[in-house]
Amino acid sequence: MFAVTATQTDPDNPLAGLTLGEHPEPKVPDGWTTVSVRAAALNHHDLWTLKGVGIRQDRLPIVLGCDAAGVDEDGNEVIVHSVIGTGADETLDPRRTLLSEVHDGTFAERVAVPRANLVPKPSALSFEDAACLPTAWLTAYRMLFDKAGLQPGSTVLVQGAGGGVATALIALGRAGGYRVWATSRSEEKRERARQLGADQVFEPGARLPERVDAVMETVGQATWDHSLKSLRPGGRIVVSGATSGAVPPADLNRVFFLQLSVIGSTMGTRDQLQRLAIFLEQTGVRPVVDRVLPLVDARAGFAAMAAGEIFGKVVFAV
Repeated sequence: MFAVTATQTDPDNPLAGLTLGEHPEPKVPDGWTTVSVRAAALNHHDLWTLKGVGIRQDRLPIVLGCDAAGVDEDGNEVIVHSVIGTGADETLDPRRTLLSEVHDGTFAERVAVPRANLVPKPSALSFEDAACLPTAWLTAYRMLFDKAGLQPGSTVLVQGAGGGVATALIALGRAGGYRVWATSRSEEKRERARQLGADQVFEPGARLPERVDAVMETVGQATWDHSLKSLRPGGRIVVSGATSGAVPPADLNRVFFLQLSVIGSTMGTRDQLQRLAIFLEQTGVRPVVDRVLPLVDARAGFAAMAAGEIFGKVVFAV
């Protein structure tokens, strides 16, 4: 079958290890099944794997990709939940893994997954939309509706509008009844954030009209000080990652008056993924898809992500 694999890692030239071509059919352990992939979404996790982050060299070559939607062996349209773990919250299992870390991922014609990791795809969602949900959109859903502790009408600041999680936060926050503000270095991305539903947009570090109830932090070092200054006393910063470098030490004079909520793991549970799919079905909200590319053109999608040239999600059609 055709697949997109990581065959080597290089922190300075990650695309050097990106290989497209024939790959063995997936092996199916007991309790697992195969899904014929119709669409798969690109994440920074895939780029980090090519840089050598979070992957052991003895795991290479490995098929990349965490997210997918497709058809199972019984002909059901499904969304693949990528977190493989046990417990009430599989994302907090210390031995949990994601597809493409130990087991081959979703950038292939077929992928093997645990049967319990399949979520029914609502018929109202396209395969391309559904493929965006398991990582970026599920992370945003958990940040807003599980970790932020907000009431409708609260003001939320989304740092770094443009990426998959940030665009999901804006769209979900608007649909959830929050007043959403967003920042971006790019004037074009600020305008697109406004069109997506942000009430106000700002340059990074700008003084805000008032302090906010919660900050959604996915950028890290570049925005951390602004996030602290922008939060009202007793507000909450929800952190799911850092794309600009590790989150630096907090200013303890400020942190005394706020709550810091670290997700602990990107994404969410299978049950949360199912609720997210239903939420989109009921509200009409849909993921922002920057571009849909054939899987054979995956290199172009990786290059665009590496260059920071995307707004929303890159999806591969299989």
